[in-house]
Amino acid sequence: MASADDEYVLEQQVGHLLRRANQRHTALFARHFAAFDLTPLQFAVLMKLQAAGPLSQNHLGRLTAMDPNTAQGVILRLLRRRLVMRQPSPEDRRRKLLSLTEAGAALASRLKEEGRAISEATLAPLTARERRQLLALLARLV
Repeated sequence: MASADDEYVLEQQVGHLLRRANQRHTALFARHFAAFDLTPLQFAVLMKLQAAGPLSQNHLGRLTAMDPNTAQGVILRLLRRRLVMRQPSPEDRRRKLLSLTEAGAALASRLKEEGRAISEATLAPLTARERRQLLALLARLV
């Protein structure tokens, strides 16, 4: 017979708790961004291109933690919506860089506050100190 120490309590496991926290955050994202028809990864691409400027698809994928196949699909959808454009690199014409179109830049600027609101809502149950601590600990895990 298993002792109390041997119990596996699902609700106390890091994977379960991270998944539940992610579900909460994803639901908030979906509510806030429904009108914009954007996925979290598309939003990440817009924010990263706005912050960093033109990037290769490979570099953008690394900065947004997307594997190459996922990045390709996300970028294709943004290209079709004319939120992102591809252009040759000034240093190497064979290399293509991704950047925001005028429409993409305007949308990214508009969505920054929505992104902040989602983060605020996700972290609402925590004190300011707990928020800083959680973010620091999560950063160490990734």
